[in-house]
Amino acid sequence: MERAEAEAIYDAGREAVVEVLLRMDAQIQRLEERVARQDERIGELERRLNRSSRNSSAPPSSDGPGKRPPPRGKDPSGRKQGAQDGHEGHGRELLPASAVDEVIEYWPERCGCGHVFVPGELVSAGEPKRHQVEELPVISTVVIEHRAQRVRCPGCGECARALLPADVARSAFGPRFEAAVAALSVRNRVSRRDAAELLEELFGARICSGTVDAILARAANALEDPYEELLACVRGSDSLNMDETGWRLKGAQRALWGMFTARHAVFHLAANRHEDHAKELLAATQAIVTSDRWWAYSHLPLARRQLCWSHLRRDFKAHAEGLAAEKEFGEAGLALCERVFWAWEVFLHTGERRELKRTIRQLRREYKPIIRSYAAKRARNRRCRRMASNLLKAWPALWTFANQEGVQPTNNHAERSLRGAVIHRKLSLGSQSEEGETRIAQLLSASITCRLQRRSLFAYLTDAIAAHARGQPAPSLA
Repeated sequence: MERAEAEAIYDAGREAVVEVLLRMDAQIQRLEERVARQDERIGELERRLNRSSRNSSAPPSSDGPGKRPPPRGKDPSGRKQGAQDGHEGHGRELLPASAVDEVIEYWPERCGCGHVFVPGELVSAGEPKRHQVEELPVISTVVIEHRAQRVRCPGCGECARALLPADVARSAFGPRFEAAVAALSVRNRVSRRDAAELLEELFGARICSGTVDAILARAANALEDPYEELLACVRGSDSLNMDETGWRLKGAQRALWGMFTARHAVFHLAANRHEDHAKELLAATQAIVTSDRWWAYSHLPLARRQLCWSHLRRDFKAHAEGLAAEKEFGEAGLALCERVFWAWEVFLHTGERRELKRTIRQLRREYKPIIRSYAAKRARNRRCRRMASNLLKAWPALWTFANQEGVQPTNNHAERSLRGAVIHRKLSLGSQSEEGETRIAQLLSASITCRLQRRSLFAYLTDAIAAHARGQPAPSLA
């Protein structure tokens, strides 16, 4: 508004001035409301922009190049990584002479003084310097030809031909070869085409990518019974860890569920991450389930749940990066997490469960009123009230680990076990058929179970494929 316009309004009288002021006040209120909404939206967008694997459940692979990596250690010393100057080295230990396949002797030709040794003077004067080199032998596939001979019958004159054994006729490849293909594809996540090229280059095998897929199908068929045994074993355990992640079926979104004990792993593909699939997978189990706060597990009684404190720490970290009450809530939660993890660390070193229970009782009494204060319906709590309320509702499930043997305060075991499957999904882009989903679930279950049991996956698959070819039960993984 120009000065002349303002003077004209003033000269128009009292009513004209009041009317203009009221219109300006209404406009100011609308602008203030608009600015408030924009501030709230900008704050929410900034929260999303700052979200990373350190303050949410997002995987580290989702962090962009602009995300700063987490600091290494609490008190950086400024020293470079790796061994420091003056550190005593640890060389490769020599194998005993009984484990050596070949020995090559070297004798000196002349002395430092210039004397040239003759054959009669080459007598050992002490222990030789030993240097061992490990090398791969030249490996190639062994082609075994099975001949079913024909014999003419002297009685009727017809020719009778011998029948090949069932385990021979089923495939052009032996159990060890097929086990190697399956191990490369599942454990080492080598693609079908790369597996075919690798087998041809290393072993001279004649194989194509379609044959690799057929071998994986036969290996999965051999694992049908062990998979069902694994599922029953995990359901019958006292405690288990459970987690889920995304999967793809012909590009469509699916979900990969996993249940894990200390020695067993079971994977299952489902349409989504909803509660119905969690109920189907858990069935009638009475085990204590360690998981994150995903709503699909909310049907479980609180007495049979353990919420993951690592997930809680990341959630508290996100709140601690906020403002005002939200920041206070996050910092209080981070302090609680540190004390919980310290109590668990002490228990792992001492084994004193009574002391662990005493510490946890103290933490529960101290922090429950704090959490309740942030769950109150106040304007200052609007950004942290939801999490605080959810924690109060699931309060008993935060502390199950203190009373139950075999239950840990985190779900790290499940996340570590799922990591290989996630990498497999990213490299293979999921599955292309429902049969492929069933196949990969069985193969992944065998792979991770063998790793947990410190068992050779190659040796197990060899025995399982050979037994299945003979019509015998496969070795158990339970």
